[in-house]
Amino acid sequence: MQIILADNQAIYCSGLTRVLKAEIGIEVVAQCSQPVQFERAVSSWRGAIVIFPSSFTTEIASLLDLVERSGCRAVMILESEFVLDGALAERLHGALSRSVAEPQLLDCLHRVAEGGRYLQPALVQTMVAPDQQGSEALKRLTERELQIVALICEGLKNKEIAQRLSTKEQSIKNYLRSIYSKVQVCDRLELAIFAMHHQVLAKMVQSVRLGMARTA
Repeated sequence: MQIILADNQAIYCSGLTRVLKAEIGIEVVAQCSQPVQFERAVSSWRGAIVIFPSSFTTEIASLLDLVERSGCRAVMILESEFVLDGALAERLHGALSRSVAEPQLLDCLHRVAEGGRYLQPALVQTMVAPDQQGSEALKRLTERELQIVALICEGLKNKEIAQRLSTKEQSIKNYLRSIYSKVQVCDRLELAIFAMHHQVLAKMVQSVRLGMARTA
């Protein structure tokens, strides 16, 4: 796994480099403190995973254009004051807070390297306007499907969800196909974004999550 680190905070970048270099199978191939360095690195290391903070540039859309053209995958580290909206989140392979713990960071990178996506649930801003789309999706989902959506929003994999719900992994895959169809999304990241972006559904998911925690 090849990693490009871009950060305007030298101390954080140095610490993150030490963490990643200690992990078997991860190679930090470039460190960038300026956008021009970033552009050269992404062009040189096509297909790498790029980690950058939300404060790295004011032109995040242009940066993601460059990442996508180079076949790289983008993981954004969000500063405390930055609000991640759904449109931006859909272009990311991973999104983490600046205070993310090391195990969660490494889990994110491994999932992205395997072709998946990883998004911390608390990072997506919920909608406050009347939400007909979310309400209609909520009506279509069964209780079991809502439990699966809640666990998807926690970042769990299919195997982990199956263990939590005492069922088989194939059953979870079948449920997900049904959920994707009902909600009209393509994958688990889009599902998590949808669930947290629509207030009425986000509230129900939170309620289901608390209910499962009490009975665990």
